[in-house]
Amino acid sequence: MEKHVFVRDLLPGTQVSAPFMVAEVRKGQARNGPYVKLVLQDRTGRVDAVIWSPLADTCPELTPGALAMVTGAVTSFKDQSQIRVDAIELLDREAQADLGDYLPASERPAGQMLEELGDLVLEHIDYKPLRQLVRKVLDDEDIRARLLGAPGAKTVHHAYVGGLLEHTLAVARLCMNVCDLYPALDRQTLLAGAVLHDLGKATELACDYTDTGRLMGHVNIGLEVLTPFFAKARGLDEGVALHLKHLIVSHHGEFEFGAAVRPMTPEAFVLHFCDNMDSKLNQTMRALDELEPDQGRWTPFQRFLDRPLFKPAPAPGKDGENGKKQTPENQCLLPLKG
Repeated sequence: MEKHVFVRDLLPGTQVSAPFMVAEVRKGQARNGPYVKLVLQDRTGRVDAVIWSPLADTCPELTPGALAMVTGAVTSFKDQSQIRVDAIELLDREAQADLGDYLPASERPAGQMLEELGDLVLEHIDYKPLRQLVRKVLDDEDIRARLLGAPGAKTVHHAYVGGLLEHTLAVARLCMNVCDLYPALDRQTLLAGAVLHDLGKATELACDYTDTGRLMGHVNIGLEVLTPFFAKARGLDEGVALHLKHLIVSHHGEFEFGAAVRPMTPEAFVLHFCDNMDSKLNQTMRALDELEPDQGRWTPFQRFLDRPLFKPAPAPGKDGENGKKQTPENQCLLPLKG
């Protein structure tokens, strides 16, 4: 079904009949019966919606990630647009031609980023058993399909289609740059760890956390997904395999941030810091990019960074212009589609 009306088009006092993705669902009870509060989304933003009784008694079961045809009146509540739903019908998500209409997406094509990740593996991993292990993971049909559409997180960083690949590619490149400064590092195992460290997120997240994601977390999921690949890896040194697993389970750095163990090798520290740096820069650059000219140089308080951010005046370059222009390789700075 082709989508013509987007969240950015909604104006109070108008009627809407258009497909949206369900982002959040919350049921409640009012004096006149049950109600359902929704957050609907597409690639241009999110809007609140409410289903009042008696429709709330008979409407289909709604879950995050579902697509629905929503008909109703656009109203204003607390100076924000809201849809009062008069009718709602579930749509076949698999039949939709372009989920990019419903989810924000990376500016870079996911297939291209996955190909570049594979090129890094071929360039830097000479140890055949390790190279074959990583390539077989990336070439697996099911894993590949999940990676191509996976976000890097639900809300914190890289929270858009293709975000997981964008983040993984950036972390892998950062790790290789660190190896150039510290040649004693095990470049091959570190790159394998960078490529595979967030693999579990492709199962943990869809539009919302999956049941498996909530109950296990992406680190445990990643190890579970990789277990059969390790079992079939011919000739892979046990010490290399153990080190690679350590990189994956320790990449969050500290127990309070979700690490199963703390980093205990130089490569584990590098992966943790590169992972953390890319996620923090993605958050800060996007917050600063969203500043409107009339807002000054300070962002609103950033909850996940626990501080507001300041946009400094840039130092002029030789031609009077600041810094390095955006390129496809500079993906953490790129805007989202839509």
